[in-house]
Amino acid sequence: MLLTGGLKSLLSHVHRRIIRCNRLSISNISGMAEGYKQANIVILHESLADDFEKFCHANDGPLPLLYRSQPGDWKCPSLRSDSDIRTDCLQYRKYEHGACTGSLKSLKEYSEQLKDMVTFYLGCSFSSEKVIQKAGIPIRNVEQKCNASMYKTSVPCNSISMFHCNLVVTMRPIPESKLEAAVLATSGLKEAHGAPIHIGDPGLLGIQDLSKPDYGDPVRLHPGDVPVFWASGVTGVEAIINSRAPLAFTNSPDCTFITDLEKGTVRSSGGVPQVHCISRDPLHFSIVSAEAAQKINTLETLIGIDPGERGIGHLRRPGELLGACLAMSQAGSVLVTTGFPTHYSHQPPEENDGPPGALAIAAMLQALEKQVAIVTDHRAMELNKKIIEEAVQLGILKKPIPLLSYQRENANSALMFLCEDGNPGRPRFDHLVAIERAGMAADGNYYNARKVNIKHLVDPTDELFLAAQTIPGITTTGVGDGGNELGMGKVKDAVKKHIKNGDVIACDVEADFTVVAGVSNWGGYAIACALHVLRCCGTHERYLRRALGCPRSPSQRPWLPALPSVPKEEKLLKTLVQLGVRSGKTASLEMEVDGLPFYSTHSLMIEKLL
Repeated sequence: MLLTGGLKSLLSHVHRRIIRCNRLSISNISGMAEGYKQANIVILHESLADDFEKFCHANDGPLPLLYRSQPGDWKCPSLRSDSDIRTDCLQYRKYEHGACTGSLKSLKEYSEQLKDMVTFYLGCSFSSEKVIQKAGIPIRNVEQKCNASMYKTSVPCNSISMFHCNLVVTMRPIPESKLEAAVLATSGLKEAHGAPIHIGDPGLLGIQDLSKPDYGDPVRLHPGDVPVFWASGVTGVEAIINSRAPLAFTNSPDCTFITDLEKGTVRSSGGVPQVHCISRDPLHFSIVSAEAAQKINTLETLIGIDPGERGIGHLRRPGELLGACLAMSQAGSVLVTTGFPTHYSHQPPEENDGPPGALAIAAMLQALEKQVAIVTDHRAMELNKKIIEEAVQLGILKKPIPLLSYQRENANSALMFLCEDGNPGRPRFDHLVAIERAGMAADGNYYNARKVNIKHLVDPTDELFLAAQTIPGITTTGVGDGGNELGMGKVKDAVKKHIKNGDVIACDVEADFTVVAGVSNWGGYAIACALHVLRCCGTHERYLRRALGCPRSPSQRPWLPALPSVPKEEKLLKTLVQLGVRSGKTASLEMEVDGLPFYSTHSLMIEKLL
């Protein structure tokens, strides 16, 4: 009997002879033949082959097609010399009308049926194990001498004819400090499923219990490990089951076909990837290329200038714009709030910093096909309704956005507003954004920059942000330019120390991400531009679609018209002036925001951001 430890370094043709002779006492080959690429196998009738090939191309993350045979051809010379698919897997499974009806050591007894059948060779994640180990990352299932864990998810694949199923994933526990190295090591290995499609809480994929894999063995996580999920070729098995094909064969999920092709390191075409945590509850990381991250950091630097010389440079936290936009990019539903009634002696009391930035964010989210709503003060509903209607007329918004108001009726009001039936497990929104929204100070009041209490004009929207801190799955962003805006509680110590009247006006309510800008509208424009950068980033876009389907071509980017522009923002500001919405610093009804002229200051900033 052969010692399995020696299988790691054997040549592929030696593995083939051993498997054909049935001389192995192991149940899987994970960690074996570590110098060679491996493949999953699907064998089905030639009448189904064209549709299955289309299914593979439509879902090439889990099903990277290496080779398709001719009917009755048991060899695959491009992958392995002298191969015989009837004998070269350690174990096979037989499927009839969607049911697994047997586990086989050989397919030779089905040679007659195989004459009318086609074999598909699909890339396998076992091929990436050695690459991951070379990057200094432990492979827990190899350490624990078991197969990797594979799970059915709630993520639907793209259907082709009779082939349809949900994505199956392979989970590997990776130390948090090694996440970026794991993504970098695998991102160029397209034939072995490439980079991960999810990092973090399995529940976000619809996986309820990691200890109960649908295929393979449970793998224990060590302290500090994060579950990382790659698309799995076992997705093809689920497609065969759901197709109810009269007869089909696959390899057992842990008994792949070993090729003669040596593994190599391939540089990712999407640029060097970065991994960023966007939520701790539930744990969730996102992926972006270094190039896209640098662009977004440049946007953050541009908006960080301090034209009013208020000392906002002390409030800036590098990387907050990137984190906020990654969270919004991953979100399906976003709630935006704005409105700072600083001009308490005028009607309306709102200033014109805030609404343009809020609409810029909403327009991009809308164009990215996310659900978006705006919440504002009840007394300002009519004003904001007119602003939204004008934004649609001006082409800023594709269609009107739902307009909401929040009132505190009891201790559960915020929970009821944010969640279906007040159930924290069913949030209506994934992300909340406050931009130039009056924020509650430590004493419970709301102050403008001149230290005037305007609480009587402000609805308690802060309660939504406070409640979001207790609801898993909701993240928050605050955008401000003075420290008294909702969400700026994250930098309140710096506000109290460096901003005039900061000891009184500083907002006490934190957001997960705090975007500081010289003018809050600039923060909204930067968020819209950053969301565009992310969606154009191949690394991030693949992660969003879970490696299913095809990336959009440059001509297929319907969100481009949603970017802010000088003509659109000029027309919007004129509309605000006509509605009596004044400049924040001067209360002027002129073409200015925060006392800064539109044409020489704000228009120039928009052009720089674009």
